[in-house]
Amino acid sequence: MSGANPCRGEAALTIGGSPRLLRPSFAALVAAEEELGPLFALVERASAGKLALAEMAALFWHCLAEREGLTRDDVGTAIATQGLAASAAPLRALLAAILQGQP
Repeated sequence: MSGANPCRGEAALTIGGSPRLLRPSFAALVAAEEELGPLFALVERASAGKLALAEMAALFWHCLAEREGLTRDDVGTAIATQGLAASAAPLRALLAAILQGQP
């Protein structure tokens, strides 16, 4: 179940063969910021091509709408399985939501 609404900054990430909803809610972004540091700096690193794989996985983990039955390793495995190019689309959606906000 994905049901991602791009107008709300949501995206989908396929984990274990199933699309999972990534929702950049305020609570999710605060949790990500607590782990990764300021989100603006995260966006700057991403735009400079210096975002670490672990940072991408952490952002995805915190933005997962439902984590039941998943581990952080599952998120990392999903990124590695589909590759960075395919993982860039949901990453761009989340970063855009961080910068532009949500309607």
